[in-house]
Amino acid sequence: MTQLRNIAIIAHVDHGKTTLVDALLRQSGAVRDGAEMAERAMDSNDIERERGITILAKCTSVEWHSPDKGDIRINIIDTPGHADFGGEVERILDMVDGALLLVDAEEGPMPQTKFVLSKALKLGLRPIVVLNKVDRANAEPDRVLDEVFDLFAALGANDEQLDFPALYASGKEGWADDSMSGPRENMSALFEKIVGHFSAPPVEEDAANKPFRMLATTLEADPYLGRILTGRIISGRPHPAQTYKALDRNGETVEQARITKVLAFRGLKRVSVETAGPGDIVAIAGFGKASVADTICDLEETRSVPALPVDPPTLSITISANDSPLAGREGSKVQSRVIRERLMRQAEGDVAIRVTESENRDAFEVAGRGELQLGVLIENMRREGFELAVSRPKVLTHMDENGQLLEPMEEIVIDVDDEYSGVVIEKLSQRRAELVEMKPTGGGKTRVVLHGPARALIGYHGEFLTDTRGTGVMNRSYLEHAPHKGPIDGRHNGVLISNGQGDAVPFALWNLEERGTMFISPGEKVYKGMIIGENAKPEDLNVNPLKAKQLTNVRASGKDDAVRLTPPRRLSLEQAIAYIDDDELVEVTPLSIRLRKRELEPHMRKKRAKEA
Repeated sequence: MTQLRNIAIIAHVDHGKTTLVDALLRQSGAVRDGAEMAERAMDSNDIERERGITILAKCTSVEWHSPDKGDIRINIIDTPGHADFGGEVERILDMVDGALLLVDAEEGPMPQTKFVLSKALKLGLRPIVVLNKVDRANAEPDRVLDEVFDLFAALGANDEQLDFPALYASGKEGWADDSMSGPRENMSALFEKIVGHFSAPPVEEDAANKPFRMLATTLEADPYLGRILTGRIISGRPHPAQTYKALDRNGETVEQARITKVLAFRGLKRVSVETAGPGDIVAIAGFGKASVADTICDLEETRSVPALPVDPPTLSITISANDSPLAGREGSKVQSRVIRERLMRQAEGDVAIRVTESENRDAFEVAGRGELQLGVLIENMRREGFELAVSRPKVLTHMDENGQLLEPMEEIVIDVDDEYSGVVIEKLSQRRAELVEMKPTGGGKTRVVLHGPARALIGYHGEFLTDTRGTGVMNRSYLEHAPHKGPIDGRHNGVLISNGQGDAVPFALWNLEERGTMFISPGEKVYKGMIIGENAKPEDLNVNPLKAKQLTNVRASGKDDAVRLTPPRRLSLEQAIAYIDDDELVEVTPLSIRLRKRELEPHMRKKRAKEA
């Protein structure tokens, strides 16, 4: 009989998890030699491929024949490495019996490495450390291994966990070895270490004959199968067409449903099976309300399986239907009813996102873990044909029992060239962050660790890249809720606001260049109240981008015809959302990202400013 191993791959973003899984799939035979397999096959979502990050946890399965243990099936879960998607990581670690901790042999442990490792150690897992990318010219595997050991110790690892095995690997080249002087041929050493170091899933005696119980760990919405709940079977054997129930954390029945499919993971595919046994990771379709952390079980069961609480969101934005003069020209989904349905569907499939309706029912407050997570949601909706108006993000605060206001704090880790460390510390100190540690990392670089409020980082990333000439790397992770730090200065510059509607004229933009930086090009459609640039001074300025050159004077033909314009500054979606002020919105359509004032008429803006 085939034995089981359930493992997760955890790491900081961009340390090579998904590429390593590609190599394991190829070498286990899950993907035939010579068969077409997309690079980073586990990142199946368009945005994951474009940004090179993993957003959703994915499960795959490989078969391996070990000379000592026989046939083994290894369920591998590729987890996100970005803090915004950390909620996925925590729950997945509860479903597995082992973890591969992947660390870049050049960068070393990073904030997210610390975050995911602390979760794994807390759950009693004994990770295998894989030093990846050792083939790089600047790799220092020995230094990094020491740093990893120090991190284990700092996070309170016990003696068993501190005695971790380490392998040297290159996921890109497809090899892993016990030492740097190994043959560098294949992944066999890693397969054998997984099989030998991790035990089979703990299963109660005679568990297969007991009532069915499974804790739902991840949730997704499928257009054909509906809600799909993935988890590890604790006892019993599920069968399609059987009726089961879902229990919440308190043991209350959420719903009863007849399951339509039991799906198991085989290679990159999810295949329908007649049944599966205890310890296996499966997906079940058929429930309409059951969610993450619910227990799926036989009808006679009354006990729910203990589950990790889901971390609360830390950031929220308001999304409403686009009501600008250009609304409805580029998107097909413009009604607030359609936007509501889409957001509610997102909240069903993603427990880290919370959607609440506003009083007027036309705007929706969407709360999540960070700017990236919310930006990915808006980008997905934009590609589906939605037109939206998006507000500036705000952090979610709450009161403690003494009536003190608490706000989310973050640990900010910055790797920067030595010459720029001063300006970075100065800017973040102005934003109420406190310096915790500063140390040289070699090669003329410094690592700076600060603790500061999450709201301090809204809109800072662009400024950070400018200050460090694009060479700085900033990583952040949620630390805790702590007492409110007081006011933080916002944007220092005002904006240039169009006072008319039409197509922007080159001559007008050329005259406006001395006023500040343009966000638009000639010929682009503008309307009254739209933000077309950044003012060089602190106040907002109403300007006319439609003013053409007067042709009454007599002049030589051809002279002055061509004006030379500076290329406009284009803001990405996340940059635009972080850039705007409280009285401004980002208009998001399938083809455009525009900035605008919330109130388009100047007299209404003055009235709102007085009220505020």
